[in-house]
Amino acid sequence: MQKLMGDQDNIAQNLFAYIQAFSPDVRDIFERFDFAAQIDRLTKAKLLYQVTEKFAGIDLHPDRVKNHQMGLIFEELIRRFAELSNQTAGEFFTPREVVRLMVNLLFVEDDDVLSKPGVVRTIYDPTAGTGGMLSVADEYLEEHNDSARLVMHGQELTPQSYAICKADMLIKGQDVSNIVFGNTLSDDGHPGAKFDYMLSNPPFGVEWKKVEKAIRDEHKDRGFSGRFGPGLPRVSDGSLLFLLHLISKMRSAADGGSRFAIVLNGSPLFTGGLAAAKVKSAATCWRTICWRRSSLCQRTCSTIRASPPTSGC
Repeated sequence: MQKLMGDQDNIAQNLFAYIQAFSPDVRDIFERFDFAAQIDRLTKAKLLYQVTEKFAGIDLHPDRVKNHQMGLIFEELIRRFAELSNQTAGEFFTPREVVRLMVNLLFVEDDDVLSKPGVVRTIYDPTAGTGGMLSVADEYLEEHNDSARLVMHGQELTPQSYAICKADMLIKGQDVSNIVFGNTLSDDGHPGAKFDYMLSNPPFGVEWKKVEKAIRDEHKDRGFSGRFGPGLPRVSDGSLLFLLHLISKMRSAADGGSRFAIVLNGSPLFTGGLAAAKVKSAATCWRTICWRRSSLCQRTCSTIRASPPTSGC
């Protein structure tokens, strides 16, 4: 970038050329931020050279700023921007202490397995955001066993959040093709895949009306061979859909089982009257599936109801 500073009159054209020299994955990150439009806007305001000069003067070489430190910078910037905007709560940022708690609960009973040299496990976040949950899980495993490896997978709907997550995965040396852009509920980016661990903080109270047709079609056409066989919640709250989606990604007990941690408010389980019978039926079904697949889920489910479910889905 230092070379760009020697030609102030052509800074816009040279900056475009600089960006185009990156790999397709990196260019995709710039495009998700509408970077070309940002350059045009700064050019018209006669601020592009000054802004570029500031960035050119910052040394972000990996020898100076480690990957872990860069990840923390990402998170801090996102936290600040979220506080300055009126975004949906939790859309961009899940408090780090909450994520740590989820990760600890997720891994705590697998310490013996995860401490083995060269162990490899998969982890998935269907609402990946900027990748914060995946990063904390990676940090946890590195602290306990630096020879272990987490293969990270995720999907994110918001272009800017997806771009930051993808950038963070690039920095960490992950396969960025495992980070998919799109709506998880209507277009599963990892069809048929099963994972060892999963984390998610889906948006609360967000309607799924825009993708209602795709979801109802899957429910009707695929039934229990799809993700939403047990039933569909109210259109006004898609949290249960994400929970059913995670269950569909669990390995069978014979294949080692899976664990997942999800942040939910009470609505998927406790709200609604008789009209919510379908939701309650779906809740019973996912509890049954959890009971059969994972001992950890069994204890979690037992906190919701004292005895195990007596009938299958």
